[in-house]
Amino acid sequence: MPYKNRKSTYVYFILIFVFIKVILNLFAIGHFGFHRDEFLHLVLADHLDWGYKEVPPFIALLAKLSITLFGNSVFAARIFPTIFGGLIIWFTGRIVVEFGGRRFAITLACLALIFAPAFAASDYLFQPVVFDQFWWVLTVWLFIKYLNTTDVRYLYWLGATVGLGMLTKYTMLFFTIALIVGILISKQRKLLFNRHILGAMGLAMLIFMPNFIWQITHHFPVITHMKALRAEQLDYITPGNFIKQQLTVNGIALFVWLTGFVFLIFSFRLRNFQFLAIAYVLIFLFLLQMDGKNYYLFGAYPMLFAAGGFGFERWLKTSGLVLRTLTIICFTLPNMILFPLILPILPLEQTLAFFRFAHKNLPALEFAVTWEDQKVHATTQDYADMFGWDEMAQKVGAAYQSLTPEQQKQTFVYADNYGEAGALHHYHKQYNYPDVASLSSSFTLWAPDSLNCKYMIYVDDSGGRNIREFVAGNMIGSYKKLGEVEYYLAREKGTSIYLLTDIKFPLQERYRKELMRKRME
Repeated sequence: MPYKNRKSTYVYFILIFVFIKVILNLFAIGHFGFHRDEFLHLVLADHLDWGYKEVPPFIALLAKLSITLFGNSVFAARIFPTIFGGLIIWFTGRIVVEFGGRRFAITLACLALIFAPAFAASDYLFQPVVFDQFWWVLTVWLFIKYLNTTDVRYLYWLGATVGLGMLTKYTMLFFTIALIVGILISKQRKLLFNRHILGAMGLAMLIFMPNFIWQITHHFPVITHMKALRAEQLDYITPGNFIKQQLTVNGIALFVWLTGFVFLIFSFRLRNFQFLAIAYVLIFLFLLQMDGKNYYLFGAYPMLFAAGGFGFERWLKTSGLVLRTLTIICFTLPNMILFPLILPILPLEQTLAFFRFAHKNLPALEFAVTWEDQKVHATTQDYADMFGWDEMAQKVGAAYQSLTPEQQKQTFVYADNYGEAGALHHYHKQYNYPDVASLSSSFTLWAPDSLNCKYMIYVDDSGGRNIREFVAGNMIGSYKKLGEVEYYLAREKGTSIYLLTDIKFPLQERYRKELMRKRME
């Protein structure tokens, strides 16, 4: 059917699924506590800049808007991710329409995406992941709109989207290159041979330029960050694991997006969009080679879900309502069983009861409690990263209040890792202690230039190794352990809080040198 003769855009119908996505998130986002990564991204609101050690600046702007508009609660922090999660569903439905799909295709694609574990787990936390997915799906929709209409205005919107996407996560650059290469390989290549493509590329680079300049002036910390990430986390990811994860992260909805992938390659009706399948293969191979985390590829799946919905609609076009309904149930209901493992829709006690039930009766779900270190733990890594922070901050506050007013004036609060530092920053006014310093991640950008103090409240995640080094190197006069994180589900369980006294020059010099080194990385 020619594009101009389509009678319906199914706007109101697609909104039904946006509503379902938002409602599910609203049930979940107030449960448990902040995730460690959320603390890091929220603290950026107090240090707005054109770049940071581990992320581009878009998340910092959203953090500032979120805190200003909604406040500092867990629920408030997750409002923007919920909105963007709904927009991902919206544009997935719109892509289905651009393919020529109707109500059944929209229903299957959107519900399969909503209940897919990968998207349920990643689209409610305040992290760049959900925003990155949004820019990817919007980029695909704009490409398709341009191909369907040849309206060059979509190219300029596309340029703006790519620019904003690169200000969110650098993976957008590689996805865009994969899309362009896919088009050049396909029969649609002629649509790229016009001057407006250069204009769109120029607009994207103009938007991204401030962050690129920031990277130059800060010695490209993104490269150092990726090297550290690869050494500390990505080395655990083998090509086999990456492939297995891509085949399992969407649960039973695997068969929807695989169908979409096949249709994009072989279907005559989707022949104009074959470049999407090529782009998926290219970005898949790139991330496989780079030992990428499984969620780096999530943004490429909505277009495949959309094509899958269209494919099943074509297969079942002469089938009755019962068969179509059973098809939708088959590819959504089994994934709902996983929801308590990936989305905190239940209060904590009910969630823990589900974990116990799954451990006894559903061994196939063991992957959900397998962390980045490839070991099986008591709960999922994301849930474990949401516990213990308030306890830590409360104990730091108690330690500070135990000092005399004169001692407090000469006291420095320091944390070993960005999760601890972010949590202590978030709660420091509530528990009445000085703001924290750290040499972890972006905290080095605004850390004090010198360690000018006599006392230090030190949050240690090294099991006391650093304390022993301080003593052996005659860097402190004495130390006393004041407490530790005790909550049994917390990933930070055992993190200790020490009071160091008589901070000496060797420790001050060690701090200064490490700060300078990390600022140069």
